[in-house]
Amino acid sequence: MNNNIQPGIEVEKLNVLIVDDVPLNILLIKKMLSQYTFEIRTANGGQAALDAIKTKKPDLLLLDLMMPGIDGFEVIRRLRADDSTKDLPIIILSALNSEQDISKGFQLGANDFINKPIIMEKLLASVTTQINLQGTKRQLNG
Repeated sequence: MNNNIQPGIEVEKLNVLIVDDVPLNILLIKKMLSQYTFEIRTANGGQAALDAIKTKKPDLLLLDLMMPGIDGFEVIRRLRADDSTKDLPIIILSALNSEQDISKGFQLGANDFINKPIIMEKLLASVTTQINLQGTKRQLNG
């Protein structure tokens, strides 16, 4: 059911990392993405996310902002400062939805911002857009 993903992208080979400190949120996001055959990995905080990315760079990062220790803003800051992850697509999933928080997320380098509670259609549209953009970039850099 990957009919919105552009032809030539091998969805089953794509690696998506979900980062949230609330296990129920991770389960809900995994369920929303279940129509895709992504390899889905999870991390329960900022440091765990950075460690997971060092181990295996994902094709897409779904990132909560409010987490103990290293928050999502700091994760984005560190990823954008590193040449190996500066182009990693990042979709923020957060209950922080003030204009200031949204603006800060984009200024730090997030590709999209989805408010919680997450609407499945919005999440799928954003994920599809980011995957298609990455596929187009790969074709252009070929």
